[in-house]
Amino acid sequence: MRTVVVHGAGDLRVEDRPAPVPQPGEVLVAMTHGGICGSDLHYYREGAVGAFAVREPLALGHEVVGRVAEDPAGRLRPGTPVAVHPGTCCGRCQECREGHPQVCRETRYLGSAAAFPHTQGGFAGQLAVPSGRLYVLPAQLPLSRAVLAEPLAVALHALRRAGDLAGARVLVNGAGPIGALTAGAAADRGAEEVWACDIREPQLRIAERAGASTTVLAGRDTLPAEHFDVVVEASGAPSAPAAVMGAIRRRGVMVQLGSAPAGSVRIPFGPVVAKEIEVRGTFRFEHELGTALAMLAASGRAEAVITRTFPLRDAVEAMETAADPAVPGKVVLLLDDEDTTAGSARGGIEDACSSQTAAASAAGGNSTTGNSTTGNSTTGTTRRAAT
Repeated sequence: MRTVVVHGAGDLRVEDRPAPVPQPGEVLVAMTHGGICGSDLHYYREGAVGAFAVREPLALGHEVVGRVAEDPAGRLRPGTPVAVHPGTCCGRCQECREGHPQVCRETRYLGSAAAFPHTQGGFAGQLAVPSGRLYVLPAQLPLSRAVLAEPLAVALHALRRAGDLAGARVLVNGAGPIGALTAGAAADRGAEEVWACDIREPQLRIAERAGASTTVLAGRDTLPAEHFDVVVEASGAPSAPAAVMGAIRRRGVMVQLGSAPAGSVRIPFGPVVAKEIEVRGTFRFEHELGTALAMLAASGRAEAVITRTFPLRDAVEAMETAADPAVPGKVVLLLDDEDTTAGSARGGIEDACSSQTAAASAAGGNSTTGNSTTGNSTTGTTRRAAT
């Protein structure tokens, strides 16, 4: 079966591997769709994610869905559409016992070099998955939309960390795929206002379609002072926490969702102390995958986040596209290689991208996590409401 495998920095191959044989308790899944995540890009470009370096060939991919090919236990019929929970925890540590498996010290995640031997991922023709990690899709949910379930679950967990959003004023800083999904989920959870901020106009257009009510183009527009009950920092830009701190109301909450690169990140403790701002971290997700699937089944709005699709055989081109700051939104691999629309753009979003390339490159942002107010970029004088 064809599999997308990284061998080191810049060395990505589509190669043949033997089809897996399901072990007791496992189900064989024929994979259909896989979303390219920032961690996949780091492994491709740098051969590592932080301290987790590739030490053996690693199949990438953790945002994956497919159809049951074989269930030896006979519980799931062949052809049943399923989403794959990419994480496996130990179930024994204090964090697991308290119901927080996402911070388990022994967690293994699909397509990750955090452990050795590495945990092979799902960008492949087939994958053997423990039955407890499979979620049957709602009847009305297509696999092409269900591929967003994992990143949407990450967004939902970040909002859960923020607390009750009913009537809240929320800013999502960084309108990449995760940021756009977070904006839409905040609206669904009852936020009175949902703002999205980014350094690129095309990303903001996607956030609007996903559910943001107001957008802020960093470098042109101004964030209102002490306006937001909750700020979700989804860009990971090292200077972003300082740039958005003034927009958080007194006793407000900032949730750090974006992962910053290695090195120091400046968080101004003056306003944190003087305004009693709570800064909370968020990592992956707990039990939100089922909720994400239900939300995706109820509405197709989140599908605006998917802008490009490629067949598995063109994985290198797909990775380069996903890493291009001029291409907004989520890039998806068609793992069964049968969709003739692969490589096409969706929704006309990319038509407005070329004019943003020079400014975006100068800002040094990352298209996979979204980009945001950095340094003194919130010095504009206007803001634009979404239509």
